Amino acid sequence: MEAAVETVQDVPMTDETKAPAHARSGFRHWAVVAAGCAAVVAGALAANPAEGGVTPTRPPVQALQPAEAPDPTKAELPLDCGPFPVTVGLHFSAQLEGRPTTVAAAHCAADNGTPPDGAYLLTAGPDGKPVVKATLVRPEEGLTVTELKLRSDGTIVGRARGYSNDDVPRCCPDLVLDLTWTHKAGQWVRTETRAPAAGV
Repeated sequence: MEAAVETVQDVPMTDETKAPAHARSGFRHWAVVAAGCAAVVAGALAANPAEGGVTPTRPPVQALQPAEAPDPTKAELPLDCGPFPVTVGLHFSAQLEGRPTTVAAAHCAADNGTPPDGAYLLTAGPDGKPVVKATLVRPEEGLTVTELKLRSDGTIVGRARGYSNDDVPRCCPDLVLDLTWTHKAGQWVRTETRAPAAGV
């Protein structure tokens, strides 16, 4: 079992956060390696805050109805999908750091294969449209996000499937990653633990 820590910097709310999906690279890579594999679609899980008190030094964490938070389907996510549309899979909404926030995982809706997920923290931009405030999982990591939840202390937790090396078929992930994002000093710090997938 391996553990790692990574700092995820917040994305300034500039025009770059609204770049269209086709402006980023990476589509050709996963499309080639994914050809012939069956599509895997993760089931959405609702936010389920854990029991316990809220850290006193942080604003209270409050779950929100979807209508009260940024709509992830209206955001310009940094995914390079070529001719394919973007599908938002898992997502939840909450009042994080004093503002309505949506955390969402999305991927390209390809006809076959397992396109990788990106996971993003969305807030409302100056014009009210949802913008990417922070990237929690980059599509280039080749992960499929299977769980996203919010704990009562404001920590985001998730689980993903991934690959130990480039030789592993993209249809058959051989790793399970447990992910945690904690907000510290204006940044989301990611901690992960990797373990072999069951049956591999």
